[in-house]
Amino acid sequence: MMTDQSYISDVAIPPGEYLEEVLEDLVLSQAELARRMGRPPQVINEIIKGEKAITSETAIQLEQVIGVSAQFWNNLESEYRLVLAKEQELLKVQKETEVVASFPYLEMSKLGMVKRTRVAVEKVKELQKFFGVSSLFNIKNVKEYSPAFRLCEKDTISREAIAAWLRTGHLLASEQDVADFSKNKLRDNIENIRSLSLEPDPNKMLSTLTSLLNACGVALIVIPHYPKTYVTGATFWYGKNKPVVMMSMRGSWADIFWFSLMHELAHILLHDKRITFIEGNTVSEEYRVQEEEADDFSQETLISKKSYEKFTSKFDFSPEAIFRFSQSIAIHPGIVTGRLQHDKYLSHLQHHHRVRYKWK
Repeated sequence: MMTDQSYISDVAIPPGEYLEEVLEDLVLSQAELARRMGRPPQVINEIIKGEKAITSETAIQLEQVIGVSAQFWNNLESEYRLVLAKEQELLKVQKETEVVASFPYLEMSKLGMVKRTRVAVEKVKELQKFFGVSSLFNIKNVKEYSPAFRLCEKDTISREAIAAWLRTGHLLASEQDVADFSKNKLRDNIENIRSLSLEPDPNKMLSTLTSLLNACGVALIVIPHYPKTYVTGATFWYGKNKPVVMMSMRGSWADIFWFSLMHELAHILLHDKRITFIEGNTVSEEYRVQEEEADDFSQETLISKKSYEKFTSKFDFSPEAIFRFSQSIAIHPGIVTGRLQHDKYLSHLQHHHRVRYKWK
């Protein structure tokens, strides 16, 4: 007779095969076992063939009739079902390897978000763990990532890449320690934030900016953009009380950074905190209006309409004039040039005082 033993295997062997061996040792037919257990012969036959699971009740009856412990049968059945599940999971993962190329895996691995590997199946598992989903096909249905899939149609944009970028921001924001959020404190510090545009060292500026925003209760995440995201900023809330401003390093132009930063801060100050704002989201009228409001806030904060109109009325857009005007309003002259380029007073080849940030 088979003795009680532990069982661990990576091969899906139905417990019924072992039961059949025990019956052979005991010279006991399936029909006789069924009669002794008070069960239909068909049930025993289905267990033998692996079509029916051994329940706890059946395991107890087997122990009573053939002397092999119920715990053994339960363990055998549990291991068998687990191996079957793993086999099915592997088949599912193999199907998901087809969509791995949609994600910026290499860039994510450079940031330490996922493990470096060239094996497609391992990439799928890493991405599942990164996004916290059981299937990559579930990502678009998760509230945290769904805004990436609601952006306006554009053939070159990758919604999967944007979802990955947002998820990276969520993970990094969870590690950033900030004070309790105060909208009033943030509003009162807008001028202090604006003045940092004059700091010539971008890394020193970023450190000071992060500390200042953290003191207001805002987390600031600045990371490289992922390929095919085409966004410079996003705003979302981590949990109930931590607003997050996420900035990419796309383009590295200082004036674009500052306009985008003020744009994202406007969403925190002006709009519903339950919404994730991604730059360029104009799918609905609601988003379009709020994006325009954020643009207006950013423009007015950086260069007031009154001072800008007075400056442009003179039609002197020389480097010297731009520098003098920037000094009068205490802002970096490259931001003035960026505004003039946007409004077509200057061509996009005239980069008077514009600088690119070089981040560490």
